[in-house]
Amino acid sequence: MQVMKWSALALAVTAGTTQLAFASAQSESKGFVEDSSFDIFNRVLYMNRDFRNGASNGNSTSANPAGYREETGLGIRLLFESGFTQGTVGVGVDAHSLSSIKLDSGRGKYGNGLFGQTDDGRGDDTQTEVGGAVKFRVSDTVLKYGNQFVASPVFSTDDSRILPEVATGTYLVSNEIEGLELSAGRFTAMNSQANTDRDSLTQSGQTLRSANIVGASYAFTDNLSAAFHASDVEDFWKKKYINVNYTLPLADEQSLNFDLNAYKSDDDGAAYGGELDNKVWSLAAAYNVGAHKFTVAYQKSSGDTGYNYGIDGGGTVWLNNSVQYSDFVGEDEKSYQARYDLDMTSYGVPGLSFMTRYIYGEDITVEGFEEEGKEHEWNFETKYVIQEGAAKDLSFRLRHAIWRANDAYNSAYGDDLNDTRLIVEYPLDVL
Repeated sequence: MQVMKWSALALAVTAGTTQLAFASAQSESKGFVEDSSFDIFNRVLYMNRDFRNGASNGNSTSANPAGYREETGLGIRLLFESGFTQGTVGVGVDAHSLSSIKLDSGRGKYGNGLFGQTDDGRGDDTQTEVGGAVKFRVSDTVLKYGNQFVASPVFSTDDSRILPEVATGTYLVSNEIEGLELSAGRFTAMNSQANTDRDSLTQSGQTLRSANIVGASYAFTDNLSAAFHASDVEDFWKKKYINVNYTLPLADEQSLNFDLNAYKSDDDGAAYGGELDNKVWSLAAAYNVGAHKFTVAYQKSSGDTGYNYGIDGGGTVWLNNSVQYSDFVGEDEKSYQARYDLDMTSYGVPGLSFMTRYIYGEDITVEGFEEEGKEHEWNFETKYVIQEGAAKDLSFRLRHAIWRANDAYNSAYGDDLNDTRLIVEYPLDVL
């Protein structure tokens, strides 16, 4: 379950026209060392999932499991990105070290996806993985091979816990024409967030065989962009995705934004992920006025099944009603959202923000039930980022979700729960 990615694709594409750029990124390269960077990213995550109505922790191996999951951990990421050597073909390397340290957990409380599990059912005290990739650049086209983080609507590494998922493969991204981004990749392994062993992400007992992806996104103007992406995940499924994002300026500090996202998914080969025949789309409209943003969204799922993802990355659900706990992508589900955001900068407190939203889903087809499934979720979030001084960029974020469903959808999706997370992050730019 992801925080919704408001036009993340549009934000990643710079506005422009179709004329060729006068200077390429490679021609302006300063060198392997001169353009290099080294960052340390620290994250502390406290996560509590409190099951309601007498439910207990089904992930626990304890004889007396708690009625909740509660874990705290520290993640430390060392990220080195070299520049490119000068010349027609630039060469560089990226490297990372990802480490997690368990601060609190136990057999009765284990299971939030923060840590790997030991033989006695507890969370691992420490975990570390290292990885790297070699990269080549010609003009404004970069080819990377090795371990990497990927943000594609059809193959996206998740970063919702202490450590991110890491994909292994080849990825080509080209920005030769201003405003147009073309991408293609082939990935053959995926490390999970909770286990640092290579190719540790599994679904239905299977690991990733191969995932071939292609994509194109284009900014027609400063305010209008569109994208198309497709994937073929061997023996799991094939997906197609489209996005259209448009911003209508209204007046000073006022605008109206429309964001459309849609997937078409079908199972493939051995269909290890189960039968998949789904179309799902979402449309959000957001009104921005000064420090305030008001958003409404509608999402509709159709086909013989709901939407499915996971082996192609836990972040591969770029839909407006994919929120803290639920994605609202059940079979035949219709869902509605109302959201409010407040940026306190205008009120003299830069770095402080608030968000709340409510999503209601209905008409869900659940096998074995005549009654249609229903679910609803309320989220509250507040975040503060220190703006200056020795602790600049240190952030504190509190997220809370309340999720409830009727008996039909509880049987398919899980027990009612409250989800609370406290996230402290501190990025350090060493080089």
